[in-house]
Amino acid sequence: MDSEKTEIYHEKQKLQFCLLHALNNLFQQQEAFTRARLNEISGKLVLDDPSKKTWTPLSIVFKPHHNAFTGNYDINVLIAALEEKDKTVVWHDRRNAASTIDLDGADDSLFGIVLNVPARRYALLWKGRHWITMRKIGGVWYNLDSDLPKPMPFEGTREVRGYLDYVLSNGGEVLLVMNKKE
Repeated sequence: MDSEKTEIYHEKQKLQFCLLHALNNLFQQQEAFTRARLNEISGKLVLDDPSKKTWTPLSIVFKPHHNAFTGNYDINVLIAALEEKDKTVVWHDRRNAASTIDLDGADDSLFGIVLNVPARRYALLWKGRHWITMRKIGGVWYNLDSDLPKPMPFEGTREVRGYLDYVLSNGGEVLLVMNKKE
């Protein structure tokens, strides 16, 4: 299928809401998740935590699973959000090359890939992490990074694996988003 004719949803980066953008890009839908919904998930994770942290005045902004103003959600929010959509997360063992990931398997198993990569922002003054989505759409793998001006198609699975190996070698994490088996 011609990638120029395939309609692809691509949400752009705002503040530190890259997990929100990554999820919406993964599901190819505006508001598949909202900021309010991710905040609810984050709050529920706090309530469900048996080792709740003590409240301090900074707790108003710096929540255990996200920053109240800028976003910056953690892996726990990602996993809980995906479970709501009947998806599971498989953490790719960084000791293994990307060649061990079945990118050409049945579309009913691997739904997409979420990456968590080191990032520098604000004139290189702030170090943090950034969420990126990759998804196969119309038979073509795309990098749906919210920092990119538009979705970037990969030439094939060899290029996808090369990119994933690059991410792994530079301290990134590869999370495989799988459809739940019935």
